[in-house]
Amino acid sequence: MARDTKAEAVAELAESLRTSNATVLTEYRGLTVAQMKELRRELSGNATYSVVKNTLTKIAARDAGVEGLDDLLVGPSALAFVAGDPVETAKGLRAFAKSNPALVIKGGVMDGKVLTAAEVSKLADLESREVLLAKMAGAMKASMAGAASLFVAPLAQTARLVEALRVKVEEGQPQDGATAATSEVSDSPAEAPAAGAEENTAEAAEAVEADQG
Repeated sequence: MARDTKAEAVAELAESLRTSNATVLTEYRGLTVAQMKELRRELSGNATYSVVKNTLTKIAARDAGVEGLDDLLVGPSALAFVAGDPVETAKGLRAFAKSNPALVIKGGVMDGKVLTAAEVSKLADLESREVLLAKMAGAMKASMAGAASLFVAPLAQTARLVEALRVKVEEGQPQDGATAATSEVSDSPAEAPAAGAEENTAEAAEAVEADQG
């Protein structure tokens, strides 16, 4: 490979390592051309799968500020540069490897951190971005529905409670909180206290007449 061509290849690899959401390193020894095409097709939409030269990839990794890949770049290597969801890519690679044991997941890079093969497998165990968004949307919808019912349903109850509290304030009675006021709410909350007030007034008048007599 000519020097200029090598420089271009290194620059392209470094740019892919910097801009990808994640990169998964694999060994493809034993895969047929047809299997490689199938793998690229299954990863399309989330990642591009490219065969790379180890020496150039090591240089590109250093240029991209990625450390720790040198020990993984042994044997026939290919990188999956993730442009979409890293979880979906990890799931796709793991599923393909189960059906085609010649594909070996050796590790990867995400957010500048080198991942082991075990960490890539754990990434594949996570729920995809679409699933998480769907769950979040469902939770928000349920929360909004609950809030709507909270504002609409208790309006009549709230009106009765406010009226009961107003009556207690006017009578000068101590308030024990919303629970006590609510227990006194009836179909005509103001009638009973009014009758009690008339009886108290009559008793007071009789007491004054007795004193004057």
